[in-house]
Amino acid sequence: MELQFIQNKIYTIRGQKVMLDRDLAEMYGVETRILNQAVKRNIERFPDDFMFQLTDIELQNWKSQIVISNSIKMGLRQRPYAFTELGVAMLSSVINSKVAIQVNMGIMRAFVSVRHALSIAPSDRILSLESEIKELKEYIEEVFTDYNDINDDTRMKIELINQSLAELQADKKALNKPRKRIGFDTEN
Repeated sequence: MELQFIQNKIYTIRGQKVMLDRDLAEMYGVETRILNQAVKRNIERFPDDFMFQLTDIELQNWKSQIVISNSIKMGLRQRPYAFTELGVAMLSSVINSKVAIQVNMGIMRAFVSVRHALSIAPSDRILSLESEIKELKEYIEEVFTDYNDINDDTRMKIELINQSLAELQADKKALNKPRKRIGFDTEN
């Protein structure tokens, strides 16, 4: 199964990356009710940090994101279950088929890929900003070293440029703050 297809089925709900029962059932090649029956028969394997059922509000938000107009035609007679990365891993022990095992490996790779993409992006942006600031500083120093006569208007412009550079540096520090961890929050 294509990694991008799986990544498109990973949603952020309650601050966690999850996949819905209907998408997982489709990937495993079983009906959603069959998947949910297997989970209910093994419910002790699925604590709250592995799986949860969407609230009515979460369901409405999700449906509006993917533009579902008729819930009954789309097979949404009840609120879907959302499985976290841990829950998806546990599903492989509940739905025991060769297809499920292969699909599960693809899903785990997709979760890892999403996590990696989220952790890499801010540092790349910071490096890019640092490079731009350095280039801008060098350009300013080069341009203004040639001028011996600096009038008040030029001094004001230099001050404005220095102030802008200081703001960019402050933005860089703000981006460097530790990011909120993805996953189960033990504090709530």
